[in-house]
Amino acid sequence: MDKQQVQTIERESMIRNRLREVLRYLFLILWAILVLFPFYWMILTSVKSYSAYNSEYVPKFFTLSPTVQNYIQAFTAVPLARYFFNTLVFTLVTTALMMIVIIFAAFAFARLDFKGKDIVFSMFLSLMMIPNELVIITNFVTITNLDLRNTYLGLILPSVTSVFYIYLLKENFEQIPEELYKAAKVDGTSDMRYLFKVMIPISKPTLVTVTILKVIECWNSYVWPRLITDDKNFFLVSNGIQEIRENGFGRENIPAMMAAVVVISLPLVVLFLIFRKKIMEGVARGGTKG
Repeated sequence: MDKQQVQTIERESMIRNRLREVLRYLFLILWAILVLFPFYWMILTSVKSYSAYNSEYVPKFFTLSPTVQNYIQAFTAVPLARYFFNTLVFTLVTTALMMIVIIFAAFAFARLDFKGKDIVFSMFLSLMMIPNELVIITNFVTITNLDLRNTYLGLILPSVTSVFYIYLLKENFEQIPEELYKAAKVDGTSDMRYLFKVMIPISKPTLVTVTILKVIECWNSYVWPRLITDDKNFFLVSNGIQEIRENGFGRENIPAMMAAVVVISLPLVVLFLIFRKKIMEGVARGGTKG
């Protein structure tokens, strides 16, 4: 094979590689447009005036006269600020309590030796096989019998633990060499000191990921808060949006409804953009053992 043939083959290979790269980026751009378009349409609708929105027989993909009046109406027509406060309390307290529970539980299963540990952990994992609907029914009966409906405690208690997060964190803790634990015990280090000084700092990416995922889960919680509360003073933002839609305001004034949705969605979007690298790193770390 002469030099010219080699150059021709290399040129053809380069063209094929570039073509594949162009097609890959075109696909990613198309996919990004499909994913981001609903968010764009939501924000666009939220800045259109009520009259402009209703006068559009054919929807327009832009507006020359944006307005913030819809955001003002979203906070004045319904107690959206109260819903925000309730959701913030529910999210922060639930996440904090759950992190305490899963950290100690994962440490016990990963490092402590006690009789029947494997059997207990297997039974614990079997709880993941129970349909969520059955758990909700049991929790509803329990909270009702304790007279905790329409209370923060009733909202929070059923969500302070997670079998999946305990399993994820246990797998992460087990990646830390056991020799470190044995050496620490030889030096007289207590289990609690070893947990807080060694295991938690090393597992920080996974802990950050679990925290963010739990925050998102609490913020988007709908079924349980809807079931356990009928007092608007304890509504979360998800239930508040449903209440806005049901009371006629949301059905009549779509731009204001979209403004409320934008306000509610913004904290989670910002949270994900800030910690997206930590989330990816924590998931990858928790899913790889060895």
